[in-house]
Amino acid sequence: MGKKKVTFKPSSMAAKSHPPLMKKHSQTDLVSRLKTRKILGVGGEDDDGEVHRSKISQMLGNEIKFALREPVGLRLWILFSAVGFTAVALMALAFPSQLYEVVFEEEQTATSISIRLFGGALLSLSLIMWNGLYTIEKVILQWTLLSEACYFAIQFVVTCATLFELGLFSNSAILLLLSRLLFLTVTLSYYYHLGRRNRKMC
Repeated sequence: MGKKKVTFKPSSMAAKSHPPLMKKHSQTDLVSRLKTRKILGVGGEDDDGEVHRSKISQMLGNEIKFALREPVGLRLWILFSAVGFTAVALMALAFPSQLYEVVFEEEQTATSISIRLFGGALLSLSLIMWNGLYTIEKVILQWTLLSEACYFAIQFVVTCATLFELGLFSNSAILLLLSRLLFLTVTLSYYYHLGRRNRKMC
């Protein structure tokens, strides 16, 4: 018997040639993305030199940029206010009679409980000052300064009315009024400066 020749046919998988790989035109896609960002108004620098990655960040602003460009002396002023409020509050709670005598240069005529209540309210306000010292949010800083300004304004008006009513114009009381007027001016100046910065960044 003769030998049969066995022939092997290539399989269909091997016979098929692989299609050419589709190459991604990265340069064209990059140009398209740049054109899209230009149409949306993002990707470029604003008036302050900041590059926004999205339309949302452009509208809301950047908290980090604000933290780096906050008003000069703002943190120092908030620290001074927090320490001052805390010290006066603790003195009013612990030594109400002595605090009254220091301010009005006469013996206490009000009850100790009213002065201690004032100390408790002032201590609560000092917590807002301490919180504002560590925050970077503009809204919280503005409300902190506004609360401080309201306190100084109310204290100035009430102290003036009390001095006229009692007919007392001691050196300590006059110094207290002048200091409150100065503190009110400084606080309002910082508050106004933050408001102008917010309108500029919007």
